[in-house]
Amino acid sequence: MDPKRLPKAEQALYHRLNKEYTTTFEPLRLKNDLCLNLLKVADLEKLLDGQDPLKDVSKFPFWVKLWESAIVLADFLANQDYKPGCTVLELGAGLGACGMAAAARGCDTVLSDYQEHILDFQRVSAAASGLHNVSFELLDWLNPPEMKPFDVVVGAEIIFNEQFNEPLLNVLRKSVKPDGVIYLTHDIKRKSLPEFLKLAEKEYEISASKRRLRSLEEDKYVLMNRLIPRKS
Repeated sequence: MDPKRLPKAEQALYHRLNKEYTTTFEPLRLKNDLCLNLLKVADLEKLLDGQDPLKDVSKFPFWVKLWESAIVLADFLANQDYKPGCTVLELGAGLGACGMAAAARGCDTVLSDYQEHILDFQRVSAAASGLHNVSFELLDWLNPPEMKPFDVVVGAEIIFNEQFNEPLLNVLRKSVKPDGVIYLTHDIKRKSLPEFLKLAEKEYEISASKRRLRSLEEDKYVLMNRLIPRKS
């Protein structure tokens, strides 16, 4: 992806981000011949400095990586049939791959995260991917705004700290329609997931499937959960 092909506003964002980080565009090829151009931090090893996300979740910048669970969820969303006017919210969107996959299939999509510079990466990526049906929202789970509910709510690697279980459930109550659906994907090793699902099953019918992402180094296993609001 040549940054010179970006619209002027996103070009300016790209150059500002590139002063703070060393960035690169990475193509993500999905089902239905979809290809997203994701702006990423190029020198991840320097930025992460050996941090292990499974050991110190409070300090790890989850947004900087394209996680295996995000690839699995993006590929899944790229292969779905959506009704006209379908609306999608990605929580803790990070690089925004999942929400943009749905947007590429015609959904009106909101990418959300908790810091403005994360949204700036998403803005550049959406423009680089030729998407015009994406908007971007700051969303603090501890103080969520009133929002219009969505048909589909998605998140990849967003359950990593038990203190955010109840805030996340509150966000889901506000953000998904009564007849909507939630898709969550996580590394199958994620220890915080069972406690969240135990709390969520009071309000949602939950199903799960295991997906394998093949790799030259080591196959990764991702758990996908579908949550459907229980009828009152």
